[in-house]
Amino acid sequence: MFQSFKKITFILFLIVSNASNANSSTEIIKNKIIGISNEIKTGADNFEKYIPLLKDKKVGVVTNQTGILSNKTHLVDFLLEKKIAIQTIFAPEHGFRGTADAGEHVVDGKDPKTGLSIISLYGDNKKPKAAQLAGIDVMIFDLQDVGARFYTYISSLHYVMEACAENGVPLIVLDRPNPNGGIVDGPLLEKEFTSFVGMHPIPLLHGMTIGEYAQMVNGEKWLKDGIQCKLTVIPCLDYNRKMDYSLPVKPSPNLPNDQSINLYASLCLFEGTNVSMGRGTEKQFQIYGSPFLAKTNFTFTPKPNFGAKDPLYNGKECFGEDLTAYPKLKQLELKWLLKAYQNTSDKTKFFNGFFTKLAGTKKLQQQIESGTSEEMIRKSWTKDLEAFKKMRIKYLLYK
Repeated sequence: MFQSFKKITFILFLIVSNASNANSSTEIIKNKIIGISNEIKTGADNFEKYIPLLKDKKVGVVTNQTGILSNKTHLVDFLLEKKIAIQTIFAPEHGFRGTADAGEHVVDGKDPKTGLSIISLYGDNKKPKAAQLAGIDVMIFDLQDVGARFYTYISSLHYVMEACAENGVPLIVLDRPNPNGGIVDGPLLEKEFTSFVGMHPIPLLHGMTIGEYAQMVNGEKWLKDGIQCKLTVIPCLDYNRKMDYSLPVKPSPNLPNDQSINLYASLCLFEGTNVSMGRGTEKQFQIYGSPFLAKTNFTFTPKPNFGAKDPLYNGKECFGEDLTAYPKLKQLELKWLLKAYQNTSDKTKFFNGFFTKLAGTKKLQQQIESGTSEEMIRKSWTKDLEAFKKMRIKYLLYK
């Protein structure tokens, strides 16, 4: 009897399908998973489901250094090995190889390894032009997101979906796990604060994979004029959102490890203040500080390095806090932001104009300036978060 129970437990059948309320223009590739595996397989590794869709087609690829298979082969190289006719590579912020600083202008060019043309989707050309899509039969999208609203890969996803919809090009999204799991937290973006670091009315941490997010963008008709693209999502295998997922490669130059990715959403709000979050050190997004905070036992001095050619407070001693050993966060953490505001020498110079874009609302800055407690700030998000979670359900692919 125990053996029968063990056998039944071991053999699992998980059918990943589109929920009944998901938009009809989105196709979810169905998968049957047999057995239990500790190894999560990304959409890129689920190649039996998408290679047949690319045969005899001219293909565009939106990817960067994160677009790799489990054997470390880059998606572009893998597709070329499979004789897929790639026409153009489209690269997001940080470029195709992921080496450019945050906000750095990335020019078009050629990949020296394959000779393929690379078109930058950052700067003045965030959305592929009709001429750049001419001759492409299908677009494939493979980028590793980190689950935060202001991480710009989901903004690039929006513009690629919009361009594909306008030009009749089907889009295939290769899904990847969200390293911040199912965390849904923070204020929702208000429409007037829409920008490239926040394009949709979602919380700061959305708790979705990039494939699920693509379904939401399509289903909620967030593209221009409510248009929708022909979307196919290739899901991950052996994955649920409670699993820990360690990224095999840095998603961008200043997110060097799992700890930085987990702290990113909480510390990135410092980008809208006069506080450094470690750019120009080896502990990016794992420390914070500035010359204007009260002196502490922890100090650091930013210097130019990979990913930060001219960091904030270059060569100046900063006082702050080291969070490298902090336990894994399961929510958006505000206490460091509140503490820094209270300990800064001149509160009138603490915030800059970028803060409201990152927060997606003016209210958070007003709450901090008025001395509102963290508990009350969190309570002010409750209604919006519950509504978002309810709306989000129909787009989820994993338990």
